[in-house]
Amino acid sequence: MNLGKDIQNVNPLVFAYMGDVLYEKSIREYLITANNSSNVHKLHETAIKFVSAKYQSLAFKHIIDELSDDEMNIYKWGRNSKSKSQAKSTSIINYRISTGLECLLGYLYFKGNSPRIDEIMSIIIDFLLDEDKKDDK
Repeated sequence: MNLGKDIQNVNPLVFAYMGDVLYEKSIREYLITANNSSNVHKLHETAIKFVSAKYQSLAFKHIIDELSDDEMNIYKWGRNSKSKSQAKSTSIINYRISTGLECLLGYLYFKGNSPRIDEIMSIIIDFLLDEDKKDDK
């Protein structure tokens, strides 16, 4: 989907709204295809952990050096936007970082850059799996 020339006039929280969906979809798809598990409860627990603001914040810090200047600007646009909703079960810093990441993903989606979303999410998923292994030890 492409918003065309109007893309700069879209509220960054709208991009974050879509980015949230894209992020969670990528995580769920990976968990289902990688595990071939029929244990929905375990899939759900892992997905909830990976989509939390805490883990999104960690993931963003891992990919920051992989982003172009334009992508960093979009991230900052989302991170710095004023939201009426409040952080739940996380710090405001993690909440804003995760909003920025979601904004970037949503922006890329509306720009029609699905390959870049896939690339970013692949890096994030690999990182999250490593973090999850560390947590299990």
